[in-house]
Amino acid sequence: MPHRLFLLSVLLGSFLGLAAQAPVPALIGYYAGDGDDVRARDLTQLTHVIHCFQVLQGDSLRPMGRDQEKALRRLNGFKRMKPDLKVLLSFGGWGGCATCSEVFGREEGRRRFARSVHALLKRTWTDGIDLDWEYPAVQGPPGHAFHADDRHNFTLLVRALREELGPKYEISFAAGGTEECLLKGYEWDSIMPVVDRVHIMSYDLVHGTSTTTGHHTPLYSSKQQTASLDQAVYLLRKAGVPAEKIVAGAAFYARVFRTSTAANNGLYQPATFSHTVPWHQLEATITEAAGWKWFLDPATQAPYAWNAADKLFLTCDNVQSVQAKARFVRTQRLGGIMFWQLRDDKATGGLMDALYKELYKP
Repeated sequence: MPHRLFLLSVLLGSFLGLAAQAPVPALIGYYAGDGDDVRARDLTQLTHVIHCFQVLQGDSLRPMGRDQEKALRRLNGFKRMKPDLKVLLSFGGWGGCATCSEVFGREEGRRRFARSVHALLKRTWTDGIDLDWEYPAVQGPPGHAFHADDRHNFTLLVRALREELGPKYEISFAAGGTEECLLKGYEWDSIMPVVDRVHIMSYDLVHGTSTTTGHHTPLYSSKQQTASLDQAVYLLRKAGVPAEKIVAGAAFYARVFRTSTAANNGLYQPATFSHTVPWHQLEATITEAAGWKWFLDPATQAPYAWNAADKLFLTCDNVQSVQAKARFVRTQRLGGIMFWQLRDDKATGGLMDALYKELYKP
């Protein structure tokens, strides 16, 4: 009996030790605005807020305008209520990296960029840089240069940043959620020891140039659509990326497509992209009175809506799907969840609130 009690205590201690090591997931919100609309929001729910977007001028990082520095001052003001809140600068974005391949393909370009990042972080009292190069070695916006060498040059870029910034500042980056972006764009074994996190853009998986409807931000794959958050996490874990450095993505906006057929309530049908709708407008516009009917795809755990009269198909996240993603993050012991973006959410009672409550549920 004493031997059994000793063994039980050892096993219990091991279990408690593992539980104690479970990472506290981050809740990260991207924000693109001048700061006027953040005062009504409870940013203390966040661990990180990332301001978008700073731009390249020559080889250097610069704010897009005076409004951006005003926004950063307002975001930093939330540190009075939550001292451990991190405010990061985001660089690039869709359409913001026309010269990235050229600049980061030169050692002097990388060094100048790293020095300019350091100077801007100090001037704005911010806590790190989030790279949003869309995309290394993969086609981004039409006309943007991309080369196979981008893959290694991205590694050299994050090394130059870490050498310049030291351990004080955070470095994260946003990666496209498709298999092509994840496998072609990055040298995972070289970059992950240098950076704090990779943020999976597991949204826009159907997008503005898609010709078939589908789920733009699904949790799981289906027979008709392989790209999903679960698949992206699988690919990263297979590449050796630590789970605690992987951040899942959620979307606070819907994509609407116009179809030519009513088959399958518009799902997986030929279509053309129409427009986006921010989450805070959905309740008032996507209604039964306007001809819409909501569905949940059990395979992907993704909601969608169909307007039979107008042959319009809508794909998005909702309260239930972001809660499912938060549970996925906890179950998979990932580093957290991020979303695009704050301005698309309701000021109160929206998707950020749902994420917060589910992610940090006791």
